[in-house]
Amino acid sequence: MAKVDSKGRIVLPQELRERLNITPGTEVTIHEDDGRAVIEPEDDPDRIIERMERLVEAASPERTGTAPVEVGADPVARKHRDAVRRGAAERDE
Repeated sequence: MAKVDSKGRIVLPQELRERLNITPGTEVTIHEDDGRAVIEPEDDPDRIIERMERLVEAASPERTGTAPVEVGADPVARKHRDAVRRGAAERDE
């Protein structure tokens, strides 16, 4: 049985991670459904990249409120985007 630690983290059992193809770095969505917590792996790289772009835009200290930040201009965001795409391509092989 999994336990919640003091920081709210839960370790998913290995068998479950393997069945759901949840590997280190896999993004998951967590929501409530009829009083239960539901964890679903996010495997659509476009949705992951879209969410990442929104986070980069929201965190940008240079935000003026009129123009979104281009992820392609940020080398760290670009590196993360490329890693997400490579991971998705490897899963599809």
